[in-house]
Amino acid sequence: MAKNNRAASGDSNGTRTVIAVRFSALGDVAMTIPVLYSACMCHPATQFVMVTRKAFTGIFVNKPANLTVVGVDLADKRYNGPLGMRRLIADLADKYRPGTFVDLHDVLRTKLMRLFCRLRGIRVASIDKGRAAKRALTRQSGKKMQPLASSTERYLDTFARAGIAVDLRFQSIFGPGRKGDPALYSAVAPAERPSGEKWVGIAPFAAHEGKIYPPEKMEQVVDMLSNRGDTRIFIFGGGGREKEIAEAWESKYPAVTSLCGKRLGFGVELSLLSHLDAVVTMDSGNMHLASVAGATTVSVWGATHPYCGFTGWRQSPDTMVQTQLPCRPCSVFGNRPCLRGDLACLNTIAPSQIYAKVAEIIDAGTQASGL
Repeated sequence: MAKNNRAASGDSNGTRTVIAVRFSALGDVAMTIPVLYSACMCHPATQFVMVTRKAFTGIFVNKPANLTVVGVDLADKRYNGPLGMRRLIADLADKYRPGTFVDLHDVLRTKLMRLFCRLRGIRVASIDKGRAAKRALTRQSGKKMQPLASSTERYLDTFARAGIAVDLRFQSIFGPGRKGDPALYSAVAPAERPSGEKWVGIAPFAAHEGKIYPPEKMEQVVDMLSNRGDTRIFIFGGGGREKEIAEAWESKYPAVTSLCGKRLGFGVELSLLSHLDAVVTMDSGNMHLASVAGATTVSVWGATHPYCGFTGWRQSPDTMVQTQLPCRPCSVFGNRPCLRGDLACLNTIAPSQIYAKVAEIIDAGTQASGL
């Protein structure tokens, strides 16, 4: 019992340690950054430990000095199943001696982690995902169309339930008014941008079909931007089919640079994102990476909806492109088959609508700079 009391109160020097956990998905982990970095700023004497998948640790660039990020390989046999979660908590408790555990995920793994924390006398708080309200928003009949709490608000509330008050002081992952180091992306873009040239990112892919704007339509957006003559376009994405599509555009349009499949790393991509004049994304992880990097984001919404609470960090509703249909949203994550069978939520969005939003942003930037 004495050991548990010491764990609950912090280490022998009186320093408080808080462990927070969110394993997936990439966008949800990225959305923890404004709250987590703000918590660190608000409580400089507290040590925060963020536990996530090993593959996601690279998004926590320029982290506060009192933040440690721990990457976990969930495929490691040591951390498999209930006993694996007990070992994980034991490892974390032995190394960091936490007094508080903040569950920002609320899935089976983290519920087990909460149980083992309680057995050690560690204070526990967990996120309220608002599952019932999300079901009411996405059901086909009697749909309750009202905006739900954002993920940022839910994360803040979870910290508050843990007794940790947080004021949102976060501006961008690079700090107020700052951008990433251009030297990081020198292999794919010049460190010094040609005078008058506009840089636009396009992240046209997502995990589910219900969130992907048809590639043939997105190519029309690429074509319109290329025809401006003053715009360089960077395509973000992964390998496989995404790489094939992006490289086909790169071959066809001289103003396009594909980053797909290059495995540049989050540090490089975040730095480049911070220097872009606008970024077109789906409701995807790239939307959240762009927003925490401080980029102005134009997001395209299909089967999902901003009302579900997953918009980019401080993203303006004016930069969200969508078609209002009675069936939307049909899913929180965009993973359900289209009931209409035609993905009208995406196919009815004209490429010119997306282009117009981007042009408005980058042309306003030109006027503001006096170019």
